[in-house]
Amino acid sequence: MRMLRMGADAVLVEVGGLTDAVALHARLVADPPPGVVDIVPAARTVLVRADPRMLSLEGVRAWITRAAATAAAPPATAAAVIVPVVYDGADLAETAALLGTSADALAARHESTAWTVAFTGFAPGFGYLIGDGWDLDVPRRASPRTRVPAGSVALAGAFSGAYPRDTPGGWQLIGTTDAVLFDPDAARPALLAPGAAVRFAASRAVSVGRRETESERAQPPGSGIRVVAAGARATFQDAGRPGRAAEGIARSGAADAPAWALANRLLGNRPHAAAIEVVLGGFRAVAERDLAVVVTGGWAPLTIDGRARDPYVVHPWPAGSELRMDAFLAGARAYLAVRGGWLVPPAVGSRSTDTLSGLGPAPVRTDDRVAVGDETAGPIPALPLHPWGLPPVATDAAPLDIPFVPGPRGGWITIASRRALAAAVWTVSADADRVGIRLDGPVLDRARTDELPSEGMSPGAIQVPPSGLPVVFGADGPVTGGYPVVGVVTATGRARLAQVRPGDRVRLRPTVPPTTGA
Repeated sequence: MRMLRMGADAVLVEVGGLTDAVALHARLVADPPPGVVDIVPAARTVLVRADPRMLSLEGVRAWITRAAATAAAPPATAAAVIVPVVYDGADLAETAALLGTSADALAARHESTAWTVAFTGFAPGFGYLIGDGWDLDVPRRASPRTRVPAGSVALAGAFSGAYPRDTPGGWQLIGTTDAVLFDPDAARPALLAPGAAVRFAASRAVSVGRRETESERAQPPGSGIRVVAAGARATFQDAGRPGRAAEGIARSGAADAPAWALANRLLGNRPHAAAIEVVLGGFRAVAERDLAVVVTGGWAPLTIDGRARDPYVVHPWPAGSELRMDAFLAGARAYLAVRGGWLVPPAVGSRSTDTLSGLGPAPVRTDDRVAVGDETAGPIPALPLHPWGLPPVATDAAPLDIPFVPGPRGGWITIASRRALAAAVWTVSADADRVGIRLDGPVLDRARTDELPSEGMSPGAIQVPPSGLPVVFGADGPVTGGYPVVGVVTATGRARLAQVRPGDRVRLRPTVPPTTGA
């Protein structure tokens, strides 16, 4: 067992293989100490994330060492999750032929196998199932489908799984289920959570219709605003969904968390109240009642009822008047917040829009009507006239510094590439959004040619894909990934990256000297 640092708040525990990872995960979830936020199993690792205000990384390592040395708990006695399935998948016959058997025989073996959820990833509620005695290695499709229907039961490698929602995918489809695999309103949203025992039960027919999403349900009553123009991109964001990564649920939340939190403090809102994250401007809305409003983050030219107003100052927004946020003078994201917060349907305890998984409210659209909530904590505080300046911006003369700590897989790139990572001036590519930001610059050469099995990820993870150009995961980044993480951007760095635009120049600045990694 080896423990590697994954940023400032997480430890990546590397073990011998999948069976060892499942066993260690079971020991860790049995008795986590206060301060542990996430315990995320993967193919041969377990990622443990903690709140550093409650538990230091040294404390995390000591707890993991003790837990790993304890005797394994007796097998769980909970009843297996029964998943009804019709073995009618589009790839069933072809997959059976590849394995040298018949479609009926493959379906019968799949049904008779006792399965366990080893880990989740790819999408909320998508479980990677391992089977007792299942020794088949199923090749993935040479060309992944652009859309796999929700409810599809599939095989890939040594795993089985079921798709909770429509997504792209390269697994071989062998059947269909109508089980509710992911319910954002449930206390345990993922039906197939790590450690759960699963049995598939053949059925004559299942009814798989289009599943209604949380964002499509009825909007709450009440008045607030009518959106005249949503701009380039606008989403609802709050503190996100920490502690759900083991269920395949990303943290999400405001990309520039300090700017979002400041908006709520200025308005006297509760700390978790939702704001609208507006990208690059172009947002217009009319108030349907008298409101108090503030804009933080990117520097947005702001007008209310045709009169110029400053960001970072609370202003009245009278009923019937229009608020405009024109093209930003600096930064990429601004937070439009009102006293009481925006009242939109929560999903898994958060009103954040996860742009990768589709979890949470739909992005804001023209003609939407958005209600105002009552998430207030006290009066609007009396503060000096906005003492906050422009957000840090990158210029040709002075690239923006992005602090990071070395990642657990630094040894997967060459020594020269590790030096280049910290010395080069990188350009933000057009491939930049809430999921991740690709940086253009020198190609980072691999020191190893083998493949890295999927393992837990963190926001800010700096991955190096085969192209050699680093990608920094954002708030909506996946919870697992299969490319080496050579660094993890700090919270301060993630807030700065939230404000960069394509073409901006940045430097990745290590906060501690780089090491050889693993």
